[in-house]
Amino acid sequence: MTVRTGPGPRERLLTAADQLIYSQGVNVGVDALLKAANVARRSLYEHFGGKDGLIVEVLRSAADADAADYRRTMDAAGHDPRERLLAVFDRIGEIVAMPGFHGCRYLAADLGLTDPAHPAHEITRDYRRQVHELLARELTALGHPHPDHAADQLLILIDGTLAVGATRPGTNPATAARELAEHVIAP
Repeated sequence: MTVRTGPGPRERLLTAADQLIYSQGVNVGVDALLKAANVARRSLYEHFGGKDGLIVEVLRSAADADAADYRRTMDAAGHDPRERLLAVFDRIGEIVAMPGFHGCRYLAADLGLTDPAHPAHEITRDYRRQVHELLARELTALGHPHPDHAADQLLILIDGTLAVGATRPGTNPATAARELAEHVIAP
């Protein structure tokens, strides 16, 4: 009798897809995914119903982890809403400077999946709603007169920082975005 101690096909597919979709985009080939995961095509369909289902699950998992990272970052900044909001841009600056940074996976997925009915778009929209709510909550606590609008502006700064960080390495876009965020935060 043999006992499996390593990850199974589902976990290997998720790990491989997470890495390849982030580094190569959502249009990475199925064969490349299967090869990286060392699984048969049948495993992809059994566990995810196909590549689209795998993309959705990878994005869902990443969104949960990334939203948790926002919360941890803000919590680590203390109780002052202004400092909690600005800490987000400090954290994004760290992320952009990491080796292997390829930009925002949600923006890349939205741009790479041209079918507006693709189920991954709901994951990306939900993720942005979560981040928006976190930002708006802090802006409300700060007494900002237009917390939802300001949260929209901060999201644009976040998306822009991640895009510039991927397309113009070495430019430190988070510092510029943080300065702009200070103007958005101050009513």
